[in-house]
Amino acid sequence: MRQLVVGTRGSALAMWQTQWVVRQLGARRPDLRLRIDRIQTEGDVRTGAPLWQIGGSGLFVKEIERALLEGRIDLAVHSMKDLPSAMAEGLVIAAVPEREDPRDVLVSRHGLSLAKLPVGARVGTSSSRRRAQLLAYRPDLVIVPLRGNVDTRLRKAEGEDLDGVVLAAAGLERLGYADRITERVPLDVCLPAPGQGALAVQVRAGDEELIKMVSVLEDPATRRSTEAERTFLRVMGGGCQLPMACLCRREGGALVMDALVASQDGAEVLRERDSEAAGEPVVLGARIAEKLLARGAARLLEEVRP
Repeated sequence: MRQLVVGTRGSALAMWQTQWVVRQLGARRPDLRLRIDRIQTEGDVRTGAPLWQIGGSGLFVKEIERALLEGRIDLAVHSMKDLPSAMAEGLVIAAVPEREDPRDVLVSRHGLSLAKLPVGARVGTSSSRRRAQLLAYRPDLVIVPLRGNVDTRLRKAEGEDLDGVVLAAAGLERLGYADRITERVPLDVCLPAPGQGALAVQVRAGDEELIKMVSVLEDPATRRSTEAERTFLRVMGGGCQLPMACLCRREGGALVMDALVASQDGAEVLRERDSEAAGEPVVLGARIAEKLLARGAARLLEEVRP
């Protein structure tokens, strides 16, 4: 019986995602013995400042990737949106499982939607991307930096200091908190981060046996959509701490993608939509990024880049 060590962050959400992968693999390969190893990352340690102020890429994955490259673990389970757009040398994404709802959601202690929050309402978020889009939609909102795991942020949503918090739908659904959602934020108000709602199962590039083993978890449609989104991120030269967003979906026989780049205060938003009838995700992601760059996106990103 082959034993595999699976690396992950230690948060409740990361553990849920990793345990799901372990169950799926175990059901298909009962000859495997799978053990989970929790690894603390820089992003887990540096909780005193918003992500957009910390800067850098791979804040939630570098230590896990190092363990994978050094052979201390055999595979890693990541939230796709945490992965830098350029893959670490020697590693590959062996499987991209089916995506959950990629949208953002509002959890409001008053049960009010974004549109109905009172003037000057205080909304918590850890994301520069969400901050910019929320201010573009409601410039009167007061955006309060908010770090911590899902449970921590939900707890703060109930306090009197905040009128609501904005989180990823997928995280709440996976942890069984869907009933806490006040509103699924419309995509024309808030586009998600590249890869939001998707998982990435990462292994060493040379382990062909393990790559084949893990590939049973692959969802081709999610792979193609996230390839387009990660290509957009790479061409833009950005990371999760910058105010950019995109979502690629299949509509009919074509891939359709929406993307935006915004100023930190939401006063300026550049948005594009494009499609690729041939279904080439890399072509689509690169083209929509180049359109935004031609319209001045680089200037906006330089203004907020740490």
